[in-house]
Amino acid sequence: MGMQLMRASSFHHHLLHPQSTSTPPAKALFGLEQVNIRSVVNIKRRNRYYGIVASSNLASPLWDSWRPEKGSAAPSLSDIVWPSAGAFAAMALLGRMDQILAPKGISMTIAPLGAVSAVLFATPAAPGARKYNMFMAQIGCAAIGVLAFSTFGPGWLARSFALAASVAFMICTRSTHPPAASLPILFIDGAKFHNLSFWYALFPGAAGCLLLCLIQEIVLYLKDNFKF
Repeated sequence: MGMQLMRASSFHHHLLHPQSTSTPPAKALFGLEQVNIRSVVNIKRRNRYYGIVASSNLASPLWDSWRPEKGSAAPSLSDIVWPSAGAFAAMALLGRMDQILAPKGISMTIAPLGAVSAVLFATPAAPGARKYNMFMAQIGCAAIGVLAFSTFGPGWLARSFALAASVAFMICTRSTHPPAASLPILFIDGAKFHNLSFWYALFPGAAGCLLLCLIQEIVLYLKDNFKF
């Protein structure tokens, strides 16, 4: 009987004075938020475990990389002509230098410089077109190719080691420049470059990039000032 009277008085007290409840509203709300957060986290973990994905995102990872970049505007005529002209001029000058260097048995026109031309003229704002990335990667990866050939000789082991070490070098130095990854393989398989030894780190890769950078500056000037 006494317990019932105490419960009744407590009930009337809560009705008349709701602000004096044992659990403050802020704490109660905070506790509710914690419960909600835990519930959401648990649901996400469960979905990830069972492979449950929102239906609107199912096609994104599979097809997005096969489509043109979203929001990119169609290139103008000057955006096509000037970079193409720059690439033509670059290969023409390198070819002329090949004629001069032919008696010495070396060449300036190497495949990696074609890839460098595409990066510099078509995507000048890309990370791979940064001068630091380009020269750090060109010099470092070429030296790695010479070192791999000196250690393992010609063959698949030298190529595999050189490529893996080049990728690691570019990541460590934050100088990602994809065309440079082909320089070690070019040296290992190209007997005409073996006489250069560690000079291969500077020629023809880095030396050719100097010429391409000069042509790029001309192309960018023409592209900015002569639009059509």
